[in-house]
Amino acid sequence: MKRRCRRLKILQPKVAANLRLSVPKGVTSVSQLDVGDRMRFLAGLPQVSRPIISKWFRQNPDTRQKADLSPVTVADQEIETALRGVIQKAFPDDEFQGEEFGSVKTLDAHRFCWVIDPIDGTKSFATGKRTFGCLIALLQDRRPVLGIIDMPALDERWLGIKDQPTLYNGQPCRTAKTPSLQNATLNATTPDMFSPDEWRVFSRMSEVVRFRQFGADCYAYGLLACGFTDLVLEAGLGRFDYLALVPVIEGAGGCISDWQGRPLTFDSAGQALASANETLHARALDFLGSVI
Repeated sequence: MKRRCRRLKILQPKVAANLRLSVPKGVTSVSQLDVGDRMRFLAGLPQVSRPIISKWFRQNPDTRQKADLSPVTVADQEIETALRGVIQKAFPDDEFQGEEFGSVKTLDAHRFCWVIDPIDGTKSFATGKRTFGCLIALLQDRRPVLGIIDMPALDERWLGIKDQPTLYNGQPCRTAKTPSLQNATLNATTPDMFSPDEWRVFSRMSEVVRFRQFGADCYAYGLLACGFTDLVLEAGLGRFDYLALVPVIEGAGGCISDWQGRPLTFDSAGQALASANETLHARALDFLGSVI
Protein backbone atom coordinates (compact mmCIF):
# COMPACT_ATOMS: atom_id res chain seq x y z
CA MET A 1 0.00 0.00 0.00
CA LYS A 2 1.39 3.38 -0.99
CA ARG A 3 1.85 5.68 1.98
CA ARG A 4 1.24 9.39 1.62
CA CYS A 5 3.90 11.69 3.09
CA ARG A 6 2.60 13.61 6.04
CA ARG A 7 1.75 17.23 5.58
CA LEU A 8 4.62 19.48 6.60
CA LYS A 9 3.76 22.25 9.03
CA ILE A 10 5.07 25.63 7.91
CA LEU A 11 6.07 27.74 10.89
CA GLN A 12 5.31 31.41 11.17
CA PRO A 13 8.37 33.68 11.65
CA LYS A 14 9.67 33.31 15.20
CA VAL A 15 9.98 37.08 15.64
CA ALA A 16 6.48 37.81 14.33
CA ALA A 17 5.51 39.59 17.54
CA ASN A 18 8.06 42.32 16.82
CA LEU A 19 6.95 42.85 13.21
CA ARG A 20 4.26 45.05 11.76
CA LEU A 21 2.54 45.37 8.43
CA SER A 22 0.62 48.53 9.24
CA VAL A 23 2.05 51.95 8.41
CA PRO A 24 1.39 55.42 9.88
CA LYS A 25 -1.64 57.30 8.60
CA GLY A 26 -0.89 59.41 5.55
CA VAL A 27 1.98 57.25 4.29
CA THR A 28 1.57 56.38 0.59
CA SER A 29 5.12 55.31 -0.31
CA VAL A 30 7.88 53.38 1.42
CA SER A 31 10.06 56.44 0.74
CA GLN A 32 8.26 58.13 3.67
CA LEU A 33 9.52 55.55 6.16
CA ASP A 34 12.92 55.44 7.80
CA VAL A 35 15.23 52.49 7.24
CA GLY A 36 14.15 50.70 10.41
CA ASP A 37 10.45 50.85 9.56
CA ARG A 38 11.14 49.70 6.00
CA MET A 39 13.05 46.71 7.32
CA ARG A 40 10.32 45.82 9.82
CA PHE A 41 7.66 45.95 7.12
CA LEU A 42 9.71 43.74 4.80
CA ALA A 43 10.45 41.27 7.59
CA GLY A 44 6.73 40.98 8.34
CA LEU A 45 5.73 39.91 4.84
CA PRO A 46 6.38 36.16 5.44
CA GLN A 47 3.37 36.32 7.76
CA VAL A 48 1.37 36.76 4.56
CA SER A 49 3.08 34.14 2.39
CA ARG A 50 3.75 31.29 4.84
CA PRO A 51 0.10 30.37 5.58
CA ILE A 52 -0.50 29.97 1.83
CA ILE A 53 2.60 27.80 1.49
CA SER A 54 1.35 25.70 4.41
CA LYS A 55 -1.99 25.19 2.67
CA TRP A 56 -0.49 23.92 -0.59
CA PHE A 57 2.92 22.35 0.09
CA ARG A 58 2.90 18.56 -0.51
CA GLN A 59 -0.80 18.72 -1.40
CA ASN A 60 -0.19 18.14 -5.12
CA PRO A 61 -1.43 21.53 -6.36
CA ASP A 62 -2.22 21.80 -10.04
CA THR A 63 0.88 22.78 -12.02
CA ARG A 64 0.83 24.25 -15.51
CA GLN A 65 3.40 25.69 -17.89
CA LYS A 66 3.72 29.38 -18.62
CA ALA A 67 4.59 30.78 -22.04
CA ASP A 68 8.32 30.49 -21.22
CA LEU A 69 7.77 26.79 -20.32
CA SER A 70 8.49 27.37 -16.62
CA PRO A 71 5.98 25.87 -14.15
CA VAL A 72 3.46 27.77 -12.06
CA THR A 73 1.09 26.54 -9.36
CA VAL A 74 -1.99 27.98 -7.69
CA ALA A 75 0.24 28.65 -4.67
CA ASP A 76 2.50 30.97 -6.72
CA GLN A 77 -0.53 32.95 -7.82
CA GLU A 78 -2.19 33.13 -4.41
CA ILE A 79 1.01 34.30 -2.70
CA GLU A 80 1.65 37.01 -5.26
CA THR A 81 -1.95 38.21 -5.05
CA ALA A 82 -1.82 38.35 -1.25
CA LEU A 83 1.54 40.15 -1.12
CA ARG A 84 0.45 42.59 -3.82
CA GLY A 85 -2.68 43.42 -1.81
CA VAL A 86 -0.76 44.09 1.42
CA ILE A 87 2.00 46.13 -0.23
CA GLN A 88 -0.29 48.21 -2.43
CA LYS A 89 -2.61 48.94 0.48
CA ALA A 90 0.33 50.19 2.52
CA PHE A 91 2.15 52.01 -0.31
CA PRO A 92 -0.25 52.87 -3.16
CA ASP A 93 2.27 55.22 -4.78
CA ASP A 94 4.93 52.52 -5.17
CA GLU A 95 5.41 50.31 -8.22
CA PHE A 96 4.88 46.55 -7.93
CA GLN A 97 6.35 43.86 -10.19
CA GLY A 98 5.33 40.23 -9.69
CA GLU A 99 6.56 37.22 -11.62
CA GLU A 100 3.09 35.77 -12.18
CA PHE A 101 0.94 38.84 -12.89
CA GLY A 102 3.45 41.48 -13.96
CA SER A 103 3.08 45.19 -13.24
CA VAL A 104 0.19 47.55 -12.69
CA LYS A 105 2.20 50.70 -13.50
CA THR A 106 4.96 51.81 -15.82
CA LEU A 107 8.19 51.75 -13.82
CA ASP A 108 9.50 55.24 -13.13
CA ALA A 109 13.28 55.28 -12.80
CA HIS A 110 13.02 57.15 -9.49
CA ARG A 111 10.02 55.35 -8.02
CA PHE A 112 10.36 52.75 -5.31
CA CYS A 113 9.47 49.36 -6.74
CA TRP A 114 8.63 46.07 -5.03
CA VAL A 115 9.71 42.96 -6.97
CA ILE A 116 8.26 39.60 -5.93
CA ASP A 117 9.01 36.00 -6.80
CA PRO A 118 6.29 34.22 -4.79
CA ILE A 119 7.97 30.80 -5.10
CA ASP A 120 11.54 30.66 -6.31
CA GLY A 121 12.00 27.00 -7.09
CA THR A 122 8.49 26.06 -8.20
CA LYS A 123 9.78 22.71 -9.49
CA SER A 124 11.10 21.91 -6.01
CA PHE A 125 7.84 23.05 -4.41
CA ALA A 126 5.71 21.02 -6.81
CA THR A 127 7.74 17.85 -6.19
CA GLY A 128 7.80 18.10 -2.40
CA LYS A 129 11.38 19.35 -1.94
CA ARG A 130 12.03 21.94 0.75
CA THR A 131 14.57 24.09 -1.10
CA PHE A 132 12.12 26.64 -2.48
CA GLY A 133 11.84 30.19 -1.22
CA CYS A 134 9.93 33.42 -1.42
CA LEU A 135 11.98 36.37 -2.73
CA ILE A 136 10.98 39.98 -2.07
CA ALA A 137 13.05 42.98 -3.14
CA LEU A 138 12.64 46.72 -2.79
CA LEU A 139 14.24 48.82 -5.53
CA GLN A 140 15.18 52.48 -5.58
CA ASP A 141 16.29 53.97 -8.89
CA ARG A 142 16.03 50.44 -10.38
CA ARG A 143 18.62 49.06 -7.92
CA PRO A 144 17.84 46.73 -4.99
CA VAL A 145 18.13 48.30 -1.54
CA LEU A 146 16.27 45.70 0.56
CA GLY A 147 15.83 41.98 0.03
CA ILE A 148 14.49 38.94 1.78
CA ILE A 149 15.03 35.23 1.16
CA ASP A 150 12.37 33.32 3.09
CA MET A 151 12.58 29.52 3.15
CA PRO A 152 9.19 28.52 4.63
CA ALA A 153 9.67 24.74 4.68
CA LEU A 154 13.03 25.11 6.44
CA ASP A 155 12.01 27.98 8.75
CA GLU A 156 15.05 29.99 7.65
CA ARG A 157 15.10 33.61 6.55
CA TRP A 158 17.69 36.14 5.39
CA LEU A 159 17.00 39.87 5.51
CA GLY A 160 19.34 42.25 3.70
CA ILE A 161 19.33 46.03 3.61
CA LYS A 162 21.80 48.24 1.78
CA ASP A 163 24.77 49.28 3.95
CA GLN A 164 23.53 47.21 6.92
CA PRO A 165 24.54 43.73 8.19
CA THR A 166 22.44 40.89 6.79
CA LEU A 167 20.32 39.06 9.35
CA TYR A 168 19.79 35.31 9.37
CA ASN A 169 16.78 34.45 11.54
CA GLY A 170 17.31 37.75 13.32
CA GLN A 171 21.07 37.43 13.89
CA PRO A 172 23.95 38.88 11.81
CA CYS A 173 25.63 36.41 9.46
CA ARG A 174 28.91 36.53 7.52
CA THR A 175 30.29 34.94 4.40
CA ALA A 176 33.41 32.76 4.29
CA LYS A 177 36.95 34.11 3.86
CA THR A 178 37.91 31.56 1.19
CA PRO A 179 40.48 33.41 -0.97
CA SER A 180 41.09 31.07 -3.90
CA LEU A 181 39.06 29.26 -6.53
CA GLN A 182 40.93 26.05 -5.76
CA ASN A 183 39.51 25.99 -2.21
CA ALA A 184 36.04 27.22 -3.14
CA THR A 185 32.77 25.32 -3.52
CA LEU A 186 30.60 26.17 -6.55
CA ASN A 187 26.83 26.05 -6.91
CA ALA A 188 24.11 26.37 -9.55
CA THR A 189 20.45 25.39 -9.57
CA THR A 190 20.60 23.12 -12.63
CA PRO A 191 22.70 22.51 -15.76
CA ASP A 192 19.53 23.21 -17.74
CA MET A 193 19.75 26.94 -16.97
CA PHE A 194 22.83 27.41 -19.18
CA SER A 195 23.14 27.86 -22.93
CA PRO A 196 25.81 25.65 -24.56
CA ASP A 197 28.37 28.48 -24.38
CA GLU A 198 27.45 29.29 -20.77
CA TRP A 199 27.68 25.61 -19.82
CA ARG A 200 31.18 25.49 -21.28
CA VAL A 201 32.15 28.40 -19.00
CA PHE A 202 30.54 26.81 -15.94
CA SER A 203 32.26 23.49 -16.69
CA ARG A 204 35.64 25.19 -16.98
CA MET A 205 35.18 26.83 -13.58
CA SER A 206 34.05 23.48 -12.16
CA GLU A 207 37.43 22.05 -13.10
CA VAL A 208 39.36 24.48 -10.88
CA VAL A 209 37.17 24.67 -7.76
CA ARG A 210 37.14 22.18 -4.88
CA PHE A 211 33.77 20.74 -5.97
CA ARG A 212 30.43 21.79 -7.47
CA GLN A 213 26.82 21.14 -6.50
CA PHE A 214 23.39 21.57 -8.08
CA GLY A 215 19.81 21.86 -6.89
CA ALA A 216 19.47 24.49 -4.16
CA ASP A 217 17.55 27.26 -6.00
CA CYS A 218 17.76 30.52 -4.00
CA TYR A 219 18.85 28.57 -0.89
CA ALA A 220 22.42 28.46 -2.22
CA TYR A 221 22.65 32.24 -1.91
CA GLY A 222 21.45 32.12 1.69
CA LEU A 223 24.00 29.43 2.50
CA LEU A 224 26.69 31.58 0.89
CA ALA A 225 25.62 34.49 3.13
CA CYS A 226 26.12 32.23 6.16
CA GLY A 227 29.58 31.05 5.08
CA PHE A 228 28.69 27.47 4.13
CA THR A 229 29.54 27.76 0.44
CA ASP A 230 31.65 30.14 -1.62
CA LEU A 231 30.42 30.68 -5.19
CA VAL A 232 27.15 30.64 -7.11
CA LEU A 233 27.38 30.95 -10.90
CA GLU A 234 24.07 31.03 -12.77
CA ALA A 235 22.45 32.16 -16.02
CA GLY A 236 18.99 32.42 -17.52
CA LEU A 237 17.67 34.27 -14.46
CA GLY A 238 14.80 36.71 -14.46
CA ARG A 239 14.87 39.90 -12.42
CA PHE A 240 12.51 38.21 -9.96
CA ASP A 241 15.20 35.59 -9.32
CA TYR A 242 18.19 37.80 -8.51
CA LEU A 243 17.16 41.25 -7.23
CA ALA A 244 16.31 40.19 -3.65
CA LEU A 245 19.64 38.37 -3.38
CA VAL A 246 21.81 41.46 -3.83
CA PRO A 247 21.30 43.16 -0.42
CA VAL A 248 21.49 39.78 1.34
CA ILE A 249 24.84 38.82 -0.19
CA GLU A 250 26.43 42.25 0.09
CA GLY A 251 25.27 42.83 3.67
CA ALA A 252 26.89 39.54 4.72
CA GLY A 253 30.27 40.56 3.27
CA GLY A 254 29.96 38.93 -0.13
CA CYS A 255 29.88 40.25 -3.69
CA ILE A 256 27.34 39.71 -6.45
CA SER A 257 27.38 40.94 -10.04
CA ASP A 258 26.82 39.80 -13.60
CA TRP A 259 29.54 37.76 -15.33
CA GLN A 260 31.31 40.97 -16.42
CA GLY A 261 31.40 42.42 -12.90
CA ARG A 262 28.57 44.92 -13.42
CA PRO A 263 26.03 45.52 -10.62
CA LEU A 264 22.76 43.60 -10.86
CA THR A 265 19.84 45.95 -11.51
CA PHE A 266 16.29 45.81 -12.82
CA ASP A 267 17.75 45.85 -16.35
CA SER A 268 20.44 43.14 -16.04
CA ALA A 269 20.55 40.31 -18.56
CA GLY A 270 20.19 37.34 -16.20
CA GLN A 271 23.73 36.07 -15.58
CA ALA A 272 24.85 36.18 -11.93
CA LEU A 273 28.04 35.50 -10.02
CA ALA A 274 27.94 35.55 -6.22
CA SER A 275 31.14 35.18 -4.20
CA ALA A 276 31.97 34.99 -0.52
CA ASN A 277 34.31 38.00 -0.52
CA GLU A 278 35.94 40.65 -2.73
CA THR A 279 39.17 38.69 -3.26
CA LEU A 280 37.36 35.56 -4.40
CA HIS A 281 34.99 37.60 -6.58
CA ALA A 282 37.87 39.33 -8.34
CA ARG A 283 39.56 35.99 -9.03
CA ALA A 284 36.32 34.46 -10.27
CA LEU A 285 35.75 37.41 -12.62
CA ASP A 286 39.31 37.14 -13.90
CA PHE A 287 38.74 33.47 -14.61
CA LEU A 288 35.45 34.14 -16.39
CA GLY A 289 37.14 36.81 -18.48
CA SER A 290 39.79 34.31 -19.55
CA VAL A 291 37.29 31.69 -20.77
CA ILE A 292 34.36 33.69 -22.15
